[in-house]
Amino acid sequence: MRAHVGHDLLLLPGAGGVVRDERGRILLLRRSDNGQWSLPAGMIEPGEQPAEAALREIYEETGVRAEIERLAGVGIHETRYPNGDHCSYLSVWFRCRPVGGQARPDGDESLEVGWFAPDELPPVSEPTKLRIETTAAPDGPPWFAPAP
Repeated sequence: MRAHVGHDLLLLPGAGGVVRDERGRILLLRRSDNGQWSLPAGMIEPGEQPAEAALREIYEETGVRAEIERLAGVGIHETRYPNGDHCSYLSVWFRCRPVGGQARPDGDESLEVGWFAPDELPPVSEPTKLRIETTAAPDGPPWFAPAP
């Protein structure tokens, strides 16, 4: 697609999860494209439900198998990547818990993977902070931006 549109803005559907273990630690990965710490997330494939995409991305990027506990939010955020690509993501995120697997980087999208206590997080982006905050309560309401 980028061959046709260059670096122009694209609207893309994405899904991800905030995986919290029994000690309350949060699963983060250090991204290979920009070196920043982030939550596991990625594109929803054609015909795939957001929950399915979130669990797939968590496993692919971190090696952790997760289970969804609740819908945590839906929102739009824009990103410009180091290569100049400009994207507006329609993101759905979930509060999840680990149910198996072993935390490890995939060597492609993730360079490092780790569990972090909420008060000991590495620097993360504002969208990542929002997702972490909206999953703090096990039974909190889903977040969304209010209509103007």
